[in-house]
Amino acid sequence: MQAILALEDGRIFRGKGYGAKGECYGEVVFNTSITGYQEIFTDPSYSGQIVVLTNPEIGNYGTNPEDNEATHPYIEGLIVREFSKVSSNWRSQQVAEEYLEQFKIPVLADIDTRALVRHLRDHGVMRGVISTMETDPEKLVAKALSIPKMDGTDLAKVVSTTRPYVWEVGERSHEPVAVVGVKDEPPRFHVVAYDYGIKQNILRKLRGEGCKVTVVPAQTPAEDVLALKPDGVFLSNGPGDPEPMEYAVANVRKFVGQVPVFGICLGHQVCGLALGGKTFKLKFGHHGSNHPVKNLLTNQVEITAQNHGFCVDPESLPSSDVEVTHLNLNDDTNEGMRHRNLPLFSVQYHPEASPGPHDSHYLFTQFTDLMKEWKQPGSSRR
Repeated sequence: MQAILALEDGRIFRGKGYGAKGECYGEVVFNTSITGYQEIFTDPSYSGQIVVLTNPEIGNYGTNPEDNEATHPYIEGLIVREFSKVSSNWRSQQVAEEYLEQFKIPVLADIDTRALVRHLRDHGVMRGVISTMETDPEKLVAKALSIPKMDGTDLAKVVSTTRPYVWEVGERSHEPVAVVGVKDEPPRFHVVAYDYGIKQNILRKLRGEGCKVTVVPAQTPAEDVLALKPDGVFLSNGPGDPEPMEYAVANVRKFVGQVPVFGICLGHQVCGLALGGKTFKLKFGHHGSNHPVKNLLTNQVEITAQNHGFCVDPESLPSSDVEVTHLNLNDDTNEGMRHRNLPLFSVQYHPEASPGPHDSHYLFTQFTDLMKEWKQPGSSRR
């Protein structure tokens, strides 16, 4: 099956098609992770995007339900150098091609992904179309130009849950204590987590740290959340541009000083806007599990998992109220901040990883410590 990728600037790549037949549309981005392709497929933050994986061979260890970060894939399409039609791993239950075909995700393979990634690095991410049906490049370029731009697009309310639910599965829930020697902490705190496109490993980490987790839709009013009397509020990752999310920004402003707040990725950007800052779009974003970040509070470097196309401008944050806590060592962009007086902190990267390193798991403990301190009599509540 032949397939074509057409970018909005007229660049064409021809290769073989796998997965589903048809066409897909989206912003074309690249991810530099070596492993964890199934977690990438099912990360809701990739809604509206076609993903190029820089690791040369993809699909070799198949897929299994335990590695899903959502109930189904969210990528619009996949581009790889070599796509394995077989799997070789004891955990595999379905080969990757069948898995993606099942969810109608087209795959373009057998192209020079190095050339494509260099093109995106030089010119920035751009809209594109993968097609196994249309062979006229000019028609496909025209389709690419008609795709809505990511700038100004609120996708969080599109991918969010439509109803509240309680998450009860911890990171160790299915592991025998006799083997691992530890188990999930019993619930000590009640956390309300906003679903802007939340990954399931975030929920597992919160539950594992001793949190009862109630997940709510992205547009849930702050008053409804405060009525649940939470010990903390979590703001999740998600796709799209944070600036149109005025409902989320307004909610965070109501939470500040009332309850501890922890945000990651899109949640971090929403915090930045709520604290008076501005956001901007990166040239080609940060997508991968090998990004070095310096913790300015400890002077330690963490290797982090990241997936975002927008960033908080640190110069726009009011320094009297906000302290920058983390710095990206690749491009000096903002990776974390905290309020100087009130219980709010956030990071741009993914401390739950999945896939990725575990250097930043401490942030979940930091959140529970903050909730514990906030619950104590005589704490500096306002």
